[in-house]
Amino acid sequence: MQYVQQYVLAKYPEYCNGLVEGGDKIDLDALCINDESSESSANEKGKSPRRDAASLPSFGISNSELGKIQLEPSRLLDILTKKTSFQGNFISIPEIQVRNRALQQCGLSEEDYLVVFALTLKEAMMMIGECYPFFRGNYYMTILGEQYDCIREFVTFKDSKIIAAPETWLDLRIKGSQLSQYFRRKSKHSPKGLFAYPAYVQETRYSMHWISEAHRNSWHVLLDASSALDAGKERLALSLHRPDFVLCTVDNTHAQPSKLTCLLVRKQSFETAASSAN
Repeated sequence: MQYVQQYVLAKYPEYCNGLVEGGDKIDLDALCINDESSESSANEKGKSPRRDAASLPSFGISNSELGKIQLEPSRLLDILTKKTSFQGNFISIPEIQVRNRALQQCGLSEEDYLVVFALTLKEAMMMIGECYPFFRGNYYMTILGEQYDCIREFVTFKDSKIIAAPETWLDLRIKGSQLSQYFRRKSKHSPKGLFAYPAYVQETRYSMHWISEAHRNSWHVLLDASSALDAGKERLALSLHRPDFVLCTVDNTHAQPSKLTCLLVRKQSFETAASSAN
């Protein structure tokens, strides 16, 4: 806890005591939707007495208490099942090289993630939309561009609800409280759904803190890092945050096409084997 406090004060001084730099004091407690269950009261003892921890962003540490959920029958589930089987140990050297390059660019490890290859970003997103268990009662909150966010079609087909949030909500100093409020909205389902956002938009890099806060409030996260790494920007350090899905692109030096889209799937978030029929 002391390390986290030091990290917050060093990197995000504007959030010290709920202050926004250059603005007025914000009562973060008043912005929160009180959806904490009675079961969480036992965990309050170790938290800061100055402010309820549910009202503050969680920086640097990703909560993985959701447990694994079963993906729906789909092409992606078939691929993941094969990769986690004995047969999945036999892969080519070029595939190993591309897989390792994708993991290194995102700062993630083979022990925690499976890597699936796709020809295009659209194909990778369609695999996510097909396999994720959307249903009436959960949500898909997205800040991805509508022109390429084809997950929305699957959400609509499965009678789930789309929350199209503006890019400005990713601003930690201005509109971030609105995004936090949606994370904390009441739901009788856990996880509440899937939250998708881009790591970069043009020259703006957005905070990875949203991954941790979404996890802490029972959301899965899809991070689109395809434009960031494709543009040759610095590598991402996702090992502390560990999103459930990551989209990125890597150079393919062995064949055509020259670039491959990689979908990284976190092992701890999903059952990667097809459910057996009773």
